Amino acid sequence: MKILFVCHGNICRSAMSEFIMKDMLCKLGLSDRIQAASAATSREETGNDIYPPAKRKLDKEHIPYTRHHARQITPEDYDIYDLIICMEQYNIRNLRRIIPHDPHNKIHLLLSFTDRPGDIADPWYSGDFDTAYNDIAYGCRGLIAYLEKQSLRENKEEI
Repeated sequence: MKILFVCHGNICRSAMSEFIMKDMLCKLGLSDRIQAASAATSREETGNDIYPPAKRKLDKEHIPYTRHHARQITPEDYDIYDLIICMEQYNIRNLRRIIPHDPHNKIHLLLSFTDRPGDIADPWYSGDFDTAYNDIAYGCRGLIAYLEKQSLRENKEEI
């Protein structure tokens, strides 16, 4: 399973999501079954590392990360990734310019996997990296629970 997290610039929310998810998967022993990466809908930050306040929040929460190079999502990513997870509706609207059709229902909002669906506010503008982190972590936990349920359902169908 390959998951691509997407936000506007790929230096805050989607990059944080990638590393938060990787940390959770590692702790759950699922890193060999589920992979996470991230991308942007824009080219504004292409090549840039994670935004320093986002790094500070990851450090504060003891989430390991590596050097990051922001990149824009491509139409080919649709074939590579099983799920494309956006942070807000604005990201989905911009994504539709790059990937106009979603015949396999791969594109979702991260919080749609929780009991409180909606957007994750962009901390670039708000400066609120605590709320962004909490929303992302909550969404990642919901996504993992969803994937585990799907796996159980598929295993039952095989029997």
